[in-house]
Amino acid sequence: MMKRTFVTTLLFGLFSMTTVFAARTSCPEHFANGQAPNLINQKLSAKTKDVCYTGFALKHSGITRTPIYSAEHLTRDRLAMAKGMKRTSKFYPDPNIPASERAELRHYARSGYDRGHVAPSGDMFDQQSQQECFSLANMIPQEPSVNRGIWEGIESATRKLTNDRGELFVVTGPIYSGGNVQQIGGAVMVSTQVYKAIYDPKRNEAGAYLVGNAEGAQAQTITIAELEKVSGISVFPSISSKVKDNGMRLPEPKERKRRGGRKI
Repeated sequence: MMKRTFVTTLLFGLFSMTTVFAARTSCPEHFANGQAPNLINQKLSAKTKDVCYTGFALKHSGITRTPIYSAEHLTRDRLAMAKGMKRTSKFYPDPNIPASERAELRHYARSGYDRGHVAPSGDMFDQQSQQECFSLANMIPQEPSVNRGIWEGIESATRKLTNDRGELFVVTGPIYSGGNVQQIGGAVMVSTQVYKAIYDPKRNEAGAYLVGNAEGAQAQTITIAELEKVSGISVFPSISSKVKDNGMRLPEPKERKRRGGRKI
């Protein structure tokens, strides 16, 4: 039986606030020009915690019990190391997050949703980064056909683009919009959309994929400026307004049909 409830929330539905919370980070290597995303919408800042891992960094929300975003510096060399790495597939509650603010395995049980990676395991280049990316702090409840279909296609397209161009900075995260946000396990909020923002530092180009978190959702590409409006986050605060306004041409993601889908 699926355990789902709905909560009325204004945390993520209002993006008219212009306050910017300047981001500081202990692991600048994961961010474009060493600058972590800024929270434009002050409502996103409640109960947040920054965590640095080997292969990525994330900002976690104790309200949603999911990441606000993850950040990665992808390179051709890194992906060469990641290729052929054995997937850990052992999900666990993150000890870096207070128990009262983190997701537990029981929250996802019989929910009908996958534990969807925000920083994907396919990007991880050694055993430690593989293990860290299976933290529930790096998960969102994701509709299975999206997680195993179009979203996996976006992850693969991003890796291909990295191999083509040499290096990219990537920020990925959920968006919660509307008055009623679904909740699983009485604790973990279900996003309405998911994005993956990409910046090419050599060509000084940026753009983003945006996908609904519902069966039948299709990917669309948007500018970083458009993403800021719908997410309430300045994902690449160091790039110019001109780069934010001009959408980078992103590869068309391909859905891979595999028997049984990928493990959740």
